[in-house]
Amino acid sequence: MTADLLPQQQLAQILAISERTLERWRVEGCGPAYLKAGRRVLYRRSDVDQWLDSNARTSTSAKVPYNV
Repeated sequence: MTADLLPQQQLAQILAISERTLERWRVEGCGPAYLKAGRRVLYRRSDVDQWLDSNARTSTSAKVPYNV
């Protein structure tokens, strides 16, 4: 099970974004679901995959809700 968990630093590297962006997304509630283990923030791979799928787009002109 722990192999399916990504620490913030690793997810930031995978998505090619800063850790600060992930922190901001948590505050704004627009990023992938996360878990807290004490002070550590962890992301399930399945939650990240689901979040990415929900942000898939087929057109740059389509109206979409703010997710990112």
